[in-house]
This record gives sequence, C-alpha cells and structure tokens, in this order.
Amino acid sequence: MGKRRKSRELALKVLFFMEFIDIDPEDAIEIIFNNFEIPEELREFSEDLVMGVSANKEKIDSYISNASINWRLERMNNVDKNLLRMGVYELLFREDIPPKVTINEAVEIGKKYGTEESGSFINGVLDSIYNRLKKNELLKKLDFSHE
Repeated sequence: MGKRRKSRELALKVLFFMEFIDIDPEDAIEIIFNNFEIPEELREFSEDLVMGVSANKEKIDSYISNASINWRLERMNNVDKNLLRMGVYELLFREDIPPKVTINEAVEIGKKYGTEESGSFINGVLDSIYNRLKKNELLKKLDFSHE
C-alpha cells in the first residue's frame, strides 16, 4: 500500500475522531499522531487533508449535499461522509492529483472501512461532483484519463 493511501486512511481516522469530539483540527491531529506513533512520511499529506477539509467544510458539504440525492449529510455514516469530504477537497483544491485517482482512492478506502454499499455510494457522489465541476470548467486539475 502506498504512502498516499496510508495518509488518506490516517486523515479519515482524524476526521472520524473529530465527528465525536468537539476539537480543533490541530489538536485532533496531534492526539492521533502522538498516540499512534505515525511515521513522518505520512504526516504532511494527512495533515493537509484534515486541515483542508476543516477549513472548507461548508463549501465541501454543499457540493456533497447537492450531489447526494435522497441522502442528507446527517443520515450518512461517518466513514462515507468523511471520505466524500476528503474526495471533494482533493477535487477542488489539489490540482496535482488526477480526479480519477481521487475517486478511486475514496472508493477503495470506503470498501475497506465502510459498509457493503460504501464503494458504489462514494463513487456515485464523487463522480457526479467531478462531472459537474468539469462541465462548469471549475476543474483545474491534471486529467490523465485521455492518455
């Protein structure tokens, strides 16, 4: 498993932790990193995801709400919701990560940590958001899907 996948899984754990305790992202990161002896090479990308999701949560959640027909954020399980948030953050703010990689990573982590339906649910929501961003020319990423 690659460093980015492990970093995403770590970020998911921090965001999941934050769902249950009202805590600043910096403090949540510190608690998780210190209590679980996280290798240095995983910290930077994980921290970027947690801080980026936290700083842009309202905007990210609005994209998810608009794309997840019949599923309010409050009804989503915490794994799916936070994987969607990380995926939308990457789609909107991480131009260095191809959209297909972002979506695939979220789907695979969802299959590992979520429910039986998590992979297809996450794929559907992120794909919808990706297509809307692409259609409205709001996506400024490198897209390697045509190579």
